Amino acid sequence: MRKPTKTISGVTPLAVMLKPRKCSHGICSYCPQLNVPQSYTPKSPVVMRASQLGYDAEKQVKARLKSFEVMGHETSKIELIIMGGTFLEYPKMYKLKFIKGIYDGLNNFKSKNLDEAKKRNEKAEHRCIGLCIETRPDKCGKKEINEVLSYGCTRVELGVQVLDDKIYEKIKRGHTVKDVVKATQLLRDSGFKVGYHLLPNLIYNVEEDLRLFKKVFDEQEFRPDQIKIYPLTIMPGSELAKSKNYNLYSEDELKELLIKMKLNVPEYARIMRIMREIHPDYILEGVKHIHLRRIIKEDMEKLNLKCRCIRCREIGFSKDEIGRIELVIRMYKASNGKEYFISHESNDKILSLMRLRIPYEPFRKEINKKSLLLRELHVFGSQVKIGEKGKIQHKGLGKELLKKAEEIAKIEDCNKIVVISGIGVREYYKHLGYKLEGNYMIKNF
Repeated sequence: MRKPTKTISGVTPLAVMLKPRKCSHGICSYCPQLNVPQSYTPKSPVVMRASQLGYDAEKQVKARLKSFEVMGHETSKIELIIMGGTFLEYPKMYKLKFIKGIYDGLNNFKSKNLDEAKKRNEKAEHRCIGLCIETRPDKCGKKEINEVLSYGCTRVELGVQVLDDKIYEKIKRGHTVKDVVKATQLLRDSGFKVGYHLLPNLIYNVEEDLRLFKKVFDEQEFRPDQIKIYPLTIMPGSELAKSKNYNLYSEDELKELLIKMKLNVPEYARIMRIMREIHPDYILEGVKHIHLRRIIKEDMEKLNLKCRCIRCREIGFSKDEIGRIELVIRMYKASNGKEYFISHESNDKILSLMRLRIPYEPFRKEINKKSLLLRELHVFGSQVKIGEKGKIQHKGLGKELLKKAEEIAKIEDCNKIVVISGIGVREYYKHLGYKLEGNYMIKNF
């Protein structure tokens, strides 16, 4: 069955799963032990697909592409996410083989090495327009950032859970809030899009939970571009399940908290998910509604409340007609640098967006303090095949945003624009005068 929302944001998301491996820091108190990748269950759709294919990256990609095509989805723009734990803790040769397998699957060709596989993908039928890796905040230093750049990674999701060191110690998380601050700054100053995984109900205190959530966007050391909200559920094999040392919110308490959280998300951020896709068989206690997000949306509509996050204002999820299109510029401080969030909007709906940054302390040789980093450029609407024109995509909105980026570069006295580009988007930037330098597409002034 075709899910229209799968490609409604202009790209096709494709998840691949790593083979099971225990985390080096130990086991968090809420994490299940089910002989599958850490924090997942045997009935998670992505786990079932991956296990049937021996967790082989190339086979997973090919199988998923085939299913998308059978369902009638456009697959020329693929946004890949690697799931299953802290990828950067895996052995070096495993990581290289896994990443190469991803590109080989997209290219439908076995390359000699990763560099050849990436090069082929620049003009492949299925292009990787973005690659996301999940990691822990304490496994995201300069060395790790250099590594993921070499893979073609453009987005990093950090397992933040909650910004409180006492709670980190209690749940045996193995890192600190300082690790979150540092990782966020290093990622931003290297051009990455940054996501946080957040876990409400690690304490039984709605007011404190909301305060810690507000901290995510109120304090400039954090302010991620995206968040995933995964309320605590008790699963088999976890320390919490064994000890019964927990107290969960009722469904009404949780819904009320999540509504308040949504109302505190700024317009430059996107709520990617609410609730993990956990099969009810593996939820011993806690809310089991996979579609909790939809339920909350309906509750908010009854209360005449609106979430201002990107996803809730995205044109593809709206039935409104496109009216007069305006270019909206928002500026804010994050990780001690200056951020621009620029979007095309019509009737309060977002058609496109661009994230620009003047860095604080960049360490990559391609980037200096007078660089303007282009961290994201995205045109929404139903995905249109590369080379064809659609209702929103391929109508010049992206080029208009790039023109605005060059204007801002001159205003800010920057000497170049540095783009963290998905491998499959490099051709687009080449046609607009950008050149590949290291792992970035760059235009010097």
